[in-house]
Amino acid sequence: MNAFSWATLLALLSSLAVQAWLAQRQIRHVRRHRQQVPASFAHSITLEAHQKAADYTCGRSKLHIASLLLDTAIVLLLTFGGGITLAAQVSGYWFDTPLLAGMATIGLCLLASSCAGLPLSLYRTFVLERRFGFNRTTPALFATDLLRGALLAMLIGSPVLAAALWLLAHGGPYFWVWTWLAWCSFVLLLSWAYPTFIAPRFNRFTALQDSALQSRIQTLLQRCGFTSSGLYVMDGSRRSAHGNAYFTGLGKNKRIVFFDTLLEQLDADEIEAVLAHELGHFHHGHIRTRLALTFISTLLFLAVFAMLMHNSDFHSGLNVSQGNAANSLLLFLLCAPSFAFLLAPLGSLLSRRQEYEADDYAAANSSASALQSALIKLYRDNASTLTPDPLHSAFYDSHPPASLRIAHLQGTTT
Repeated sequence: MNAFSWATLLALLSSLAVQAWLAQRQIRHVRRHRQQVPASFAHSITLEAHQKAADYTCGRSKLHIASLLLDTAIVLLLTFGGGITLAAQVSGYWFDTPLLAGMATIGLCLLASSCAGLPLSLYRTFVLERRFGFNRTTPALFATDLLRGALLAMLIGSPVLAAALWLLAHGGPYFWVWTWLAWCSFVLLLSWAYPTFIAPRFNRFTALQDSALQSRIQTLLQRCGFTSSGLYVMDGSRRSAHGNAYFTGLGKNKRIVFFDTLLEQLDADEIEAVLAHELGHFHHGHIRTRLALTFISTLLFLAVFAMLMHNSDFHSGLNVSQGNAANSLLLFLLCAPSFAFLLAPLGSLLSRRQEYEADDYAAANSSASALQSALIKLYRDNASTLTPDPLHSAFYDSHPPASLRIAHLQGTTT
């Protein structure tokens, strides 16, 4: 045990304690307000729907605590428990070259982590989501998604991992800069390719058939100066009853995607308002800002990693005897989140501010009242709690609480 050992244990256990405490606060706060619908929603949300959202939120929070405990146990087992060392020894027997052995080490650790998390994933899908009427995934579809995801991760991840490990080992003193540049290029390429080559492997995308709605949306897009490669409907109902809409892709390969469940939930005015909100993110450059922040934070993390990669105390303190590129990368990826979790509220704060800006844009270019009614329907149909714990919300929520968001929209109409 050395300074790295104690610092990692302190960070890991502190992260677990704070996040579990926040989840318990959320459960207590939501339960305390379960018996009464907030006054501003009394005419639009029934007590039954409000109580369903409260119970669903509490169920998700309990599952989150279980996930935190599991993640902490996995990190402890892979580091202090000798899991990485064991995986490296097994990989060394299989492969003679450091690159292939390193890739196998990381692959074995990822496989072990995925298998450990499978029971919680099954519970989330087939118990929690089904209990509240959201799950539409069959066991066969779940298994198919699992296999497709694993295959896709191997096809895409293996070359990327090989390139990263090669750069870490042969990139010289500025290996972290070259690794960062390669990572940024990969993220941009993946963002461009996702809507055309990856997403269709998991869902069916069809062109929007409603001609009246299509014409209305095209008018909105022209008014907002937005161009895309098409308007698509995704068969989200195959897996879940939750509704959503999103932009995906870069450049001329941008797509606007509606879940089929969203089109069933909202009328034309509300769909236009939701899309105008998404266009607000485009207008204000939020997507570019988030991408830039991701790149900057990745560069900073790689700079810290560069200082630790060849530090023997870093490896020995976390029970890894062989400090090669793969082992170093695994250690850093496992331990870094525990040190960085306190930065989460800053990201949430930025995201909530961007949501308000997008709401303002929607109110100016569509209808604030239609966006309000759309949000209320989505809160109700997705069982989103109307009474989150303020501290939990400030730490985690990327969107403002329902009451604040609706009040803000009401202010734009006065």
